[in-house]
Amino acid sequence: MDVAFFASWIEEAARTVSSDRERLTALDAAIGDADHGTNLDRGFTAVAHALGTADPATPGALLTLVGTTLIRKVGGASGPLYGTFFRETGKALGDDAEVSVARLHTALQAGLAGVRALGSAAEGDKTMVDALAPAVRALEEAVRDGGDPADPTDAAEAIGAAAAAARTGAESTIPLQARKGRASYLGPRSVGHEDPGAASTALILAALHAVATR
Repeated sequence: MDVAFFASWIEEAARTVSSDRERLTALDAAIGDADHGTNLDRGFTAVAHALGTADPATPGALLTLVGTTLIRKVGGASGPLYGTFFRETGKALGDDAEVSVARLHTALQAGLAGVRALGSAAEGDKTMVDALAPAVRALEEAVRDGGDPADPTDAAEAIGAAAAAARTGAESTIPLQARKGRASYLGPRSVGHEDPGAASTALILAALHAVATR
């Protein structure tokens, strides 16, 4: 996976977020500020502009730029959290021109650690961590179970497992009571709603899988 692959991922993520903007905002209206979809769409629009002018040379540089742009352009909690995720993932990739699935797992693990540290969130708190942590675990299991890391089909299957785990993780937030963020102020009234951050995390990892299967 080279810089063009990661550029395609971000492009697909931006398209997916834009397409699902209203649903994400509706989810946030139920338990938050009703701006998650709008804010994230604005952020990825800014990212597309930044990538079009900067032309980063490596996957790590590209994802670091994505993270920095989201931090600067997105308000609320989404900007810092997603910005930290992408920036820490990019930093973990370093200057490598090509990224294996195993290397991607290590980098996503670093991104998850950054999100956890910033938001002090754990699984079960009804946040994006509920989608991201299972995805990172699923990718780790796929790497450990073998397959040819140079085979695009094997790589796509591993990433597909991560995307499926993220989707399941997002859905698992519906019966949870929020313990972090604005939704936590609602107490028991936060139960019965999918967390918007977990939902957008699942979308972004689904975009990664879509690019891997091309």
